[in-house]
Parts: sequence; structure tokens; C-alpha cells
Amino acid sequence: MKNRFLLFNTSIGVKKPESIKNKQQACPFCDREQLTGILAEEGSIMLLKNKFPVLENAFQTVLIETDECEEEFSDYKEEHVHTLLQFGIKHWLDMERSGEYESVIFFKNHGPLSGGTIAHPHMQIIGLNDIDYTENIDEEIFQGFMLAEINGVEFTLSTSPRIGFYELNVQMSHYTYKEEFGRFVQVAVHYLLNHFPFKCSSYNIFFHHINQKVYAKIVPRFVTTPLYIGYSIPQIPNNLEWMSRQIRSIYFKEGTDLLTQEQNKE
Repeated sequence: MKNRFLLFNTSIGVKKPESIKNKQQACPFCDREQLTGILAEEGSIMLLKNKFPVLENAFQTVLIETDECEEEFSDYKEEHVHTLLQFGIKHWLDMERSGEYESVIFFKNHGPLSGGTIAHPHMQIIGLNDIDYTENIDEEIFQGFMLAEINGVEFTLSTSPRIGFYELNVQMSHYTYKEEFGRFVQVAVHYLLNHFPFKCSSYNIFFHHINQKVYAKIVPRFVTTPLYIGYSIPQIPNNLEWMSRQIRSIYFKEGTDLLTQEQNKE
């Protein structure tokens, strides 16, 4: 029978630092001189082996996004967003192409409800030895109301969300990174933290590589509905059309760079 579960090593898990919950705890990613297992660097961006590999049958890495502990993805300068995503996507797809893993996952946690433990901005790239994550993914979850389409990059609001409620998607061809991809991902995060009608302090970004396309799914995190936990039934809200109009009106008025304007107001 094909394996469907990841084994979590609890003896390692209890040792993990938790700077999201414990603000008094020193950030392990800020003391760069003490970091080990470094795989690649580009400016303030660093990829290293995870010091707490809680998942068995997997190769776990951490991508430190910046040397500024208090920064957040939506506030990054545009140049840094593109450098970060190109760096991350390259190493993710290189691991995938190596043939050493059944599949490779790439994701970001932010905030106390995101499932993360470290507050310092980071992502994770994990090679799974015997699980193919794509078997659980239907491309329908990336379809929805079109928010913007520029240079072949699409930005949508899901009408068939994977977990339910509100999920934003960005997609591009996997062959060449396009700046619109990073721009749309940053818009999605900025919207959730600043204009989303429900108070949001946590989110995830999940990257997928399916049928020669790279997707980013940006998901606001709240307490997960019991209908999904108990029965795997996603719920679709009745205000998606209104929300798609709101996002377009805030960020995509012709001839303006509204994300920069929004950031300057804050």
C-alpha cells in the first residue's frame, strides 16, 4: 500500500524553539554566525538544512528570507521579492529534478495560526522520500475569479477552494520566472493583512508544480472549520464576486502602482 502519512518525530519536535509564542526566546535565525548546514546564500537570503528535522523519510531545509527579524513579506521592496522567489523556486525545482525524492514541497508560514514556530521570516523546502503531494491536488482549486492577468501570469480568487472560504492563487509557466508572479503574491499577502474584511494575522503560501506550471496558493489562516476537519467538506462563501471587485479596485486601477501607494500610507 502506498504511504499516505508523514512520521513526525516527537522527541525532536519538543526541542524546537517557538519564538512566535514565546517573544522572550532568542531568535535562532538572527545569530547568523552560529548557523550551520548552509546550502546556498544570496545576499541576506540563506538556504540551510533544518536543525530540527522532525519529519522522517524527508530532507528538510529552511529558507531564511532576510536578516531583518521584524520584516514581513508584504513590506519587502519589490527587488527583494523577486530575488527571494527566484532563489526559492530555483532550489525547489532543482531538488525536484534531482530525482532523489518522490516529490518536493515548498511553503511559507506566517503568524500564530499558520502552523509555524519561528517568527523570523522564512520558508521551507522539503524533499519527501515516499509521498507524491501532487496526487492530492486537483487543478480545479487554482481556478476562480480573474483578478489580473499580465504577461501570461494569472491572479485569481478561488471558486473551488481546497480548504474552503478564501484562497488566492497566482500561476505562471515553470520555464521562466516573471516579475508579475512575485508582484501578485505580494499583493495577495498585503490584501490579507490590510484589507481583508476579517481580521487576519496569519497566512500560508503553498507552492505547487503541476503540468508545467508553478502555482502559489495564498491562504488566510483562522481556526479551521469543523466541517472540513471532520468531513473534508470545503465551504464557499457567497461574497467572492464582491471580494474580487474589491481587490481589483484597490490594486489594479490602470496606470497606478497601488501596492506602493498602500505601503507608503502605512
